[in-house]
This record gives sequence, structure tokens and C-alpha cells, in this order.
Amino acid sequence: MPSAIVLHQAGPAENLIFEPVPVGLPLPGEIRLRHTAIGVNFHDVYVRSGLYQTLALPGVPGIEGVGIVTELGSDVKHLNLGDRVAYIHRGYGAYSEERLLPANAAILVPAGIDDQVVAATLLKGLTAWVLLHEVYAVGPGDWVLVHAATGGVGSLLSQWAAHLGARVIGTVGSDHKMELARRQGCSHVIQYRREDFVARVNEITENEGVQVAYDAVGKDTFMGSLACLAPCGHLANFGQASGPVPPFEVSALFPKSNSLSRPSVFQHLRTTVTLHAAAAALFKALGDRILQPDHITTFDLAQAAQAHRELESRSRQGSVVLTV
Repeated sequence: MPSAIVLHQAGPAENLIFEPVPVGLPLPGEIRLRHTAIGVNFHDVYVRSGLYQTLALPGVPGIEGVGIVTELGSDVKHLNLGDRVAYIHRGYGAYSEERLLPANAAILVPAGIDDQVVAATLLKGLTAWVLLHEVYAVGPGDWVLVHAATGGVGSLLSQWAAHLGARVIGTVGSDHKMELARRQGCSHVIQYRREDFVARVNEITENEGVQVAYDAVGKDTFMGSLACLAPCGHLANFGQASGPVPPFEVSALFPKSNSLSRPSVFQHLRTTVTLHAAAAALFKALGDRILQPDHITTFDLAQAAQAHRELESRSRQGSVVLTV
């Protein structure tokens, strides 16, 4: 019987238990998948901790993976046994050796891109695509603020925004990350533990502000990000690594006619057509080396608890992946 990571009760990383889990035969419209690599995301941490109560317990967390198709439902015609596919799926279940998956969630992976790279970049890269093209259409000359610029999404955002001609200001939490942020496309880097990032953004932009701020940090940076916006600028809050954003008065957006979003990649890519178009753009950017993922830290699936601790570590750079 294959095994999976099961969360019986929300709480610390130690609550992620590796145990046998049965996997049945695929129903019509489903495939059975043998995982090779699994992405680890802050979304998983929020689910595990109980901040997000979206996984029925006991349950198998995880929303993205890469693997090989081993069985097909009776009506699945667009895939073949042995196909290498990747997916993001809000129905959870990725922290597993094998699983059933809706066939329409499977994305064929082109040759030449390693499974671990796909697992490290699919959700993060699709998130970056949505943020840069759907939430705010970044163009040449735009000032863009990226918090946690060397993190999983932040590094891809910085590289892709720079390729689109934007002037990227990145924030990082330590001196040794500053040069990495520059290599990943940031034209200016702010060490926010030593500098007031709002004052520095105003200085860098000559008090113009940024057209868009991408903030996955949440509570600690939200009001500062809002203060950094140019007139008619947009703040995209897409994570809460420091905690949820407290309630605030919507009238705070009025003085500079700013706008705010809390985007979900699953909503923006809710149709098969948009999902596959975004994935094609991501795979092309990886193939053309427009996007070059930084360090990928790997753990065996059974070490999911350790992987979560690594993800939550302030010293971490790059992405975390589980291997099977």
C-alpha cells in the first residue's frame, strides 16, 4: 500500500505523519498518478497550522506535484500511460506517493525541464504570471516593489518583471540576500531590518511611488506597502508570512486612488484554457532561462515536517521540494 503524509490535527510540523493510505482505481475523468516531486508552499504551512481551515481532517495536505500517469479513467483520452504531468489542485492530496487526480488538472511537462524544477516553480510561477499579467499588467518603466525578493515567488516575480522592462525594488531580511536579489533582477535592494523600506522606496522613486507592490508578508508590511504606492497604484497582498492583515478602513485607499487585491491563482486560472496558457508561458520562460530558479532544497516525502521547518526558517533561500 502506498503511503502519504496525513494531518490528523492542526498544529506544529510534528503533526505531519507518514502512514499508509489506500489509493483506489480512477473513476471516469480521473487518473492515477505516481509522484516524483511535490512542491512545498506557505499555503501548506497555513493549512497545517490551522490558519487555513480548508482541509478536512484527517487529510493529506499539498496542492501541487509532478509525476507519472499509471492508470486512466475510462473516458480519459487526452493523456496516455507514462505521461509526465504536473498539476496544482485545491482539493489537496499532493503529499503522497500515489494519488487520484482529475484528468483536467494534469498539465503535460515538456522534455528538458527537471521534475524538481517543475515542483519548485509551478504554483509559484503561475502565481507570478497571474500577478504580472492579470492582477496588474506590468510594463516597461513601471516601478515594482517585491517583498521577500529572494523567496520562492519573490525571486520569480523579480526576474519576470525585470524581463518585462520594469524597475524592480526588492526587500530582503539579511545582508547576504542582497546580492542574490540583484542577480535575480532587482535594480534596487532594501535590507528592511536596517532601513525603513517606505522611506527608501520614496527616495529611490523620487517620491513618485511604485505602480504595483507585491506583498506576501502580510501584517508586518501591509501598511508600509500601501504607503509606497504611486497615485492609482495597486497593492497585491498574496500571502501572510508574518500573520494576517488586521482590518483597516477602505477609505485609506482614497487619498491616492489606490486599489487592493487578495488574488487567488485558482480563481484566475479556473478554466482549463487559462491554466494551460499560463503553464505554457511559464514553461517557455523556464526553457528560455528568463526564469532561473535559485537553490532548491529537497527532502524525502517522509521528512515533510522537516521540510516545513525549513520553509518557515528566516535563513532559507529558494524553494523546498519533497521527493518520492
